[in-house]
Amino acid sequence: MNRMLRALFALFAGLAIALPALAALPPAGAWEIGPVIKGRNYSFNMPLRPEQTRSGIGVEFPWPDAAAGHVHYVTFRHGPLEGKRRIVMRYRIEAAPGVRFVPQEHPDLPATLSLFFQQRGDTWTAKGRYETYRWYAPATKMLTLAPGEHSVSIDLDEAWISVYGKTPEAAPRGFRDALADTERVGFVLGSAAARGHGVYATGPARLIVTSFEVE
Repeated sequence: MNRMLRALFALFAGLAIALPALAALPPAGAWEIGPVIKGRNYSFNMPLRPEQTRSGIGVEFPWPDAAAGHVHYVTFRHGPLEGKRRIVMRYRIEAAPGVRFVPQEHPDLPATLSLFFQQRGDTWTAKGRYETYRWYAPATKMLTLAPGEHSVSIDLDEAWISVYGKTPEAAPRGFRDALADTERVGFVLGSAAARGHGVYATGPARLIVTSFEVE
Protein backbone atom coordinates (compact mmCIF):
# COMPACT_ATOMS: atom_id res chain seq x y z
CA MET A 1 0.00 0.00 0.00
CA ASN A 2 2.81 2.44 0.90
CA ARG A 3 4.46 1.70 -2.42
CA MET A 4 1.20 2.49 -4.26
CA LEU A 5 0.75 5.76 -2.34
CA ARG A 6 4.29 6.82 -3.16
CA ALA A 7 3.64 6.10 -6.83
CA LEU A 8 0.45 8.16 -6.77
CA PHE A 9 2.18 11.09 -5.05
CA ALA A 10 4.93 10.94 -7.67
CA LEU A 11 2.34 10.97 -10.43
CA PHE A 12 0.48 13.98 -9.01
CA ALA A 13 3.75 15.82 -8.43
CA GLY A 14 4.65 15.25 -12.06
CA LEU A 15 1.28 16.57 -13.16
CA ALA A 16 1.68 19.67 -10.99
CA ILE A 17 4.98 20.39 -12.68
CA ALA A 18 3.64 19.74 -16.18
CA LEU A 19 0.38 21.67 -16.00
CA PRO A 20 1.84 25.22 -15.97
CA ALA A 21 3.93 24.41 -19.04
CA LEU A 22 0.85 23.11 -20.85
CA ALA A 23 -1.19 26.16 -19.83
CA ALA A 24 1.49 28.41 -21.33
CA LEU A 25 0.90 27.05 -24.84
CA PRO A 26 -2.49 26.63 -26.51
CA PRO A 27 -2.82 23.24 -28.26
CA ALA A 28 -2.30 22.95 -32.01
CA GLY A 29 -6.03 22.83 -32.67
CA ALA A 30 -6.44 26.34 -31.23
CA TRP A 31 -3.93 27.88 -33.65
CA GLU A 32 -4.56 28.97 -37.24
CA ILE A 33 -2.04 29.25 -40.05
CA GLY A 34 -3.35 32.09 -42.19
CA PRO A 35 -4.61 34.69 -42.41
CA VAL A 36 -7.87 33.54 -43.93
CA ILE A 37 -9.55 36.53 -45.59
CA LYS A 38 -12.86 36.14 -47.44
CA GLY A 39 -12.31 32.41 -47.69
CA ARG A 40 -8.75 32.63 -49.03
CA ASN A 41 -5.81 31.43 -46.97
CA TYR A 42 -2.84 33.67 -47.65
CA SER A 43 -0.44 31.06 -46.23
CA PHE A 44 -0.24 29.39 -49.63
CA ASN A 45 -0.03 25.60 -49.67
CA MET A 46 -0.07 25.38 -45.87
CA PRO A 47 -2.38 23.35 -43.60
CA LEU A 48 -4.84 25.36 -41.54
CA ARG A 49 -3.45 24.00 -38.25
CA PRO A 50 0.10 23.41 -37.03
CA GLU A 51 1.27 20.00 -35.89
CA GLN A 52 1.08 18.99 -32.23
CA THR A 53 4.52 17.73 -31.17
CA ARG A 54 5.88 16.46 -27.86
CA SER A 55 7.64 19.77 -27.22
CA GLY A 56 5.09 22.23 -28.62
CA ILE A 57 3.38 23.12 -31.88
CA GLY A 58 5.24 22.65 -35.15
CA VAL A 59 5.05 24.59 -38.41
CA GLU A 60 6.78 23.07 -41.43
CA PHE A 61 8.20 25.63 -43.86
CA PRO A 62 7.33 25.09 -47.52
CA TRP A 63 10.42 24.49 -49.65
CA PRO A 64 12.46 24.93 -51.86
CA ASP A 65 10.89 28.08 -53.36
CA ALA A 66 7.84 30.37 -53.23
CA ALA A 67 6.00 28.19 -55.75
CA ALA A 68 5.97 25.43 -53.09
CA GLY A 69 4.19 27.71 -50.62
CA HIS A 70 4.84 30.24 -47.87
CA VAL A 71 3.69 30.73 -44.28
CA HIS A 72 2.44 34.17 -43.12
CA TYR A 73 0.46 34.36 -39.84
CA VAL A 74 0.28 31.82 -36.99
CA THR A 75 -2.30 32.97 -34.43
CA PHE A 76 -4.94 31.89 -31.93
CA ARG A 77 -8.04 33.50 -30.42
CA HIS A 78 -7.17 35.10 -27.10
CA GLY A 79 -9.49 37.88 -25.96
CA PRO A 80 -8.65 41.34 -24.56
CA LEU A 81 -5.05 42.17 -23.73
CA GLU A 82 -6.13 45.13 -21.61
CA GLY A 83 -4.58 44.74 -18.16
CA LYS A 84 -1.91 42.34 -19.39
CA ARG A 85 1.77 43.25 -19.11
CA ARG A 86 3.70 41.45 -21.80
CA ILE A 87 3.85 38.63 -24.36
CA VAL A 88 6.64 36.04 -24.17
CA MET A 89 7.33 33.43 -26.85
CA ARG A 90 9.95 30.69 -26.89
CA TYR A 91 10.62 28.62 -29.97
CA ARG A 92 13.09 26.39 -31.76
CA ILE A 93 13.96 26.28 -35.45
CA GLU A 94 15.22 23.00 -36.88
CA ALA A 95 16.90 23.00 -40.28
CA ALA A 96 19.70 21.21 -42.08
CA PRO A 97 23.00 23.06 -42.53
CA GLY A 98 22.83 25.54 -45.36
CA VAL A 99 19.04 25.92 -45.41
CA ARG A 100 18.01 29.57 -45.80
CA PHE A 101 14.74 31.33 -44.94
CA VAL A 102 13.44 33.65 -47.64
CA PRO A 103 10.69 36.34 -47.54
CA GLN A 104 8.57 35.61 -50.59
CA GLU A 105 7.91 39.29 -51.39
CA HIS A 106 11.39 40.61 -50.56
CA PRO A 107 13.82 37.73 -51.16
CA ASP A 108 16.79 40.10 -50.87
CA LEU A 109 16.00 40.84 -47.19
CA PRO A 110 16.48 38.66 -44.09
CA ALA A 111 13.42 36.62 -43.10
CA THR A 112 11.94 37.74 -39.79
CA LEU A 113 9.51 36.76 -37.05
CA SER A 114 7.37 39.37 -35.28
CA LEU A 115 4.91 38.99 -32.42
CA PHE A 116 1.44 40.24 -33.32
CA PHE A 117 -2.05 41.00 -32.04
CA GLN A 118 -5.25 42.02 -33.81
CA GLN A 119 -8.46 43.75 -32.84
CA ARG A 120 -11.80 42.02 -33.35
CA GLY A 121 -13.70 43.01 -36.49
CA ASP A 122 -10.69 43.82 -38.68
CA THR A 123 -11.59 44.22 -42.38
CA TRP A 124 -7.92 43.80 -43.47
CA THR A 125 -8.21 47.01 -45.51
CA ALA A 126 -6.01 49.11 -43.18
CA LYS A 127 -8.18 52.08 -44.19
CA GLY A 128 -9.41 54.68 -41.73
CA ARG A 129 -9.76 53.29 -38.23
CA TYR A 130 -8.74 49.81 -39.45
CA GLU A 131 -5.15 50.99 -39.79
CA THR A 132 -4.77 50.41 -36.05
CA TYR A 133 -6.51 47.03 -35.82
CA ARG A 134 -3.24 45.12 -36.33
CA TRP A 135 -0.12 45.66 -34.22
CA TYR A 136 3.34 44.21 -34.82
CA ALA A 137 6.47 43.93 -32.69
CA PRO A 138 8.68 47.01 -32.33
CA ALA A 139 11.46 47.09 -34.92
CA THR A 140 14.03 46.33 -32.21
CA LYS A 141 12.12 43.15 -31.26
CA MET A 142 11.93 41.56 -34.72
CA LEU A 143 13.93 38.34 -34.86
CA THR A 144 15.83 37.00 -37.87
CA LEU A 145 14.90 33.40 -38.64
CA ALA A 146 17.81 31.07 -37.90
CA PRO A 147 18.25 27.53 -36.57
CA GLY A 148 18.46 27.10 -32.80
CA GLU A 149 16.60 28.02 -29.61
CA HIS A 150 15.12 31.53 -29.42
CA SER A 151 12.92 33.68 -27.18
CA VAL A 152 11.32 37.09 -27.38
CA SER A 153 9.58 39.15 -24.67
CA ILE A 154 7.72 42.37 -25.46
CA ASP A 155 5.96 44.56 -22.94
CA LEU A 156 2.59 45.89 -24.03
CA ASP A 157 3.68 49.46 -23.29
CA GLU A 158 6.53 49.30 -25.82
CA ALA A 159 6.56 50.91 -29.28
CA TRP A 160 4.46 48.37 -31.20
CA ILE A 161 3.71 49.45 -34.76
CA SER A 162 0.48 49.49 -36.77
CA VAL A 163 0.06 48.46 -40.41
CA TYR A 164 1.54 51.73 -41.68
CA GLY A 165 4.07 52.17 -38.91
CA LYS A 166 2.22 54.26 -36.35
CA THR A 167 3.25 53.78 -32.73
CA PRO A 168 0.96 53.84 -29.68
CA GLU A 169 2.18 57.38 -29.05
CA ALA A 170 1.02 58.44 -32.52
CA ALA A 171 -2.28 56.54 -32.32
CA PRO A 172 -3.10 56.17 -28.60
CA ARG A 173 -6.84 55.59 -29.03
CA GLY A 174 -6.35 52.96 -31.73
CA PHE A 175 -3.82 51.11 -29.58
CA ARG A 176 -6.04 51.22 -26.50
CA ASP A 177 -9.01 49.96 -28.51
CA ALA A 178 -6.94 47.07 -29.90
CA LEU A 179 -5.87 46.06 -26.39
CA ALA A 180 -9.43 46.31 -25.08
CA ASP A 181 -10.99 44.28 -27.88
CA THR A 182 -8.24 41.88 -28.98
CA GLU A 183 -9.29 38.85 -30.97
CA ARG A 184 -6.11 37.12 -32.17
CA VAL A 185 -2.56 36.89 -30.83
CA GLY A 186 0.47 35.12 -32.24
CA PHE A 187 3.34 35.76 -34.64
CA VAL A 188 3.92 36.61 -38.28
CA LEU A 189 6.67 35.72 -40.73
CA GLY A 190 8.02 38.02 -43.43
CA SER A 191 10.63 40.76 -43.52
CA ALA A 192 11.29 44.24 -42.17
CA ALA A 193 9.60 45.61 -45.30
CA ALA A 194 6.49 43.41 -45.05
CA ARG A 195 6.06 41.87 -41.62
CA GLY A 196 3.51 39.12 -42.32
CA HIS A 197 3.86 38.62 -46.05
CA GLY A 198 5.24 35.11 -45.92
CA VAL A 199 8.42 33.04 -45.73
CA TYR A 200 9.61 29.82 -47.35
CA ALA A 201 12.77 27.77 -46.85
CA THR A 202 15.31 26.48 -49.34
CA GLY A 203 15.26 23.03 -47.71
CA PRO A 204 13.42 21.06 -45.01
CA ALA A 205 12.91 23.19 -41.90
CA ARG A 206 10.49 23.44 -39.01
CA LEU A 207 9.60 26.04 -36.36
CA ILE A 208 8.40 24.64 -33.02
CA VAL A 209 6.72 26.99 -30.54
CA THR A 210 7.59 25.62 -27.11
CA SER A 211 5.92 28.34 -25.02
CA PHE A 212 3.61 31.29 -25.62
CA GLU A 213 2.56 33.30 -22.59
CA VAL A 214 0.45 36.41 -22.17
CA GLU A 215 1.26 37.67 -18.70
